[in-house]
Amino acid sequence: MREGLESLEAMEYPGRIIIIGKDISGENIIVVYGITGRSPSSQARKLVIDNGAVWTKLTDLATLQKGKLDLLVYPAIWVDKGIAVSNGKQTEDIIKMISQTKNPREVLLYSLKQWDYEPDAPNFTPRISGCILSQDKAALSIIKRTSDGSAVKSIFEFPLIPGKGRMITTYNGENKEPLPSFKGEPLEVNFPDQKAEQVAEAVYRALSPQRKKKDFRVAVACIFSRNLDKNIFEAHIINRWERIEK
Repeated sequence: MREGLESLEAMEYPGRIIIIGKDISGENIIVVYGITGRSPSSQARKLVIDNGAVWTKLTDLATLQKGKLDLLVYPAIWVDKGIAVSNGKQTEDIIKMISQTKNPREVLLYSLKQWDYEPDAPNFTPRISGCILSQDKAALSIIKRTSDGSAVKSIFEFPLIPGKGRMITTYNGENKEPLPSFKGEPLEVNFPDQKAEQVAEAVYRALSPQRKKKDFRVAVACIFSRNLDKNIFEAHIINRWERIEK
């Protein structure tokens, strides 16, 4: 899958990553969530599977508590008659809205109505979110801060095409202060692989540091689902020191 992730490989520090698409057979919906972190509190996390959802969990309570706990522990991917994915607790609002409409743009529009960018000055991390409905409809969203301090919300709806996906990240990949937010429309990626493990490993490798650069990788989770109506999915998680399959 390496040839489909050049844009991710070029980023020194993308922050959090969401990729949505379909495998090459067209039978599996794919959702990827990745975490990179610079601070000790961001690094003190892992991804775990718990009751139909992929959660960020702590690995070191003392280190994690030095950060903003509310922004660091949350459900990242939630499967329930559809899929919700985000870099924060807004995932819960998205999954609740999935059953209310068949339009993915409306799911994100209404579920994110009360949400803003993260209050973590000076970076003001954007909130990135996505959803997939059982009708193979998908959308991604980003909420970021403008120069005057207000929030701008963008929603991108797109079809699910076999072997293709779209990616959005919190930052544009430059490792500087403050971190510059992602710009433009979600980036296109390719999915030639047909297993959750292969896709997760490919994304994790794409996040590898360039020569003599720091390794910011924390975790990557990939979900393959053939039947959203029955909440059936295959998952593969790569934490920095372990691999988890379900």
